[in-house]
Amino acid sequence: MITIYKYRFDRRTLYWTLAHLAVFTLIGFGLYYLYEGGYFSAWFTSFIVALIALMTLSIPRKIVVKEDAVEIRCLLDITEIQRKDIKAVRRIDNPKRMKWLIPLFGGCGFFGYYGYFFDLRRFEMVRLYASVWRNFVEIEDIFDERIIVSCPDVDRLIEELTPPGGNREEKNDDEI
Repeated sequence: MITIYKYRFDRRTLYWTLAHLAVFTLIGFGLYYLYEGGYFSAWFTSFIVALIALMTLSIPRKIVVKEDAVEIRCLLDITEIQRKDIKAVRRIDNPKRMKWLIPLFGGCGFFGYYGYFFDLRRFEMVRLYASVWRNFVEIEDIFDERIIVSCPDVDRLIEELTPPGGNREEKNDDEI
């Protein structure tokens, strides 16, 4: 049996996307008129086009739960976690926990929140795949990698992914 959870963008994400595009466009036009088509404006335009293309290919589309694996599908990339490798699945109820995540390599507001983020509270890297900044589920595998996803039906996803016999190890994440 396969279950699919599709990502949906909210207004905040779409507003951030439009803001990013507007800033990139304004800077591009400003550089074009300041330097009258010089190398700097051409370099900037090429860089921004490549950046937008890479970010667009990394937008999360859906979470596919299969019998033996969980796949987080982006436009270009698929992150797969074997079900036997899942150590713990937790809901992130406290929004204050998410304020400690700093983006290192990925998108923050441009068609969602995705990529590698640094958790300042635990001093470790996490992968984030979210289309909205709420309804977070943390998946931890036996290799101590943490993946945080957003899902419209959090309880159902947690129920499906929780390993047989419950989570293997509980961490006290209530302290902030």
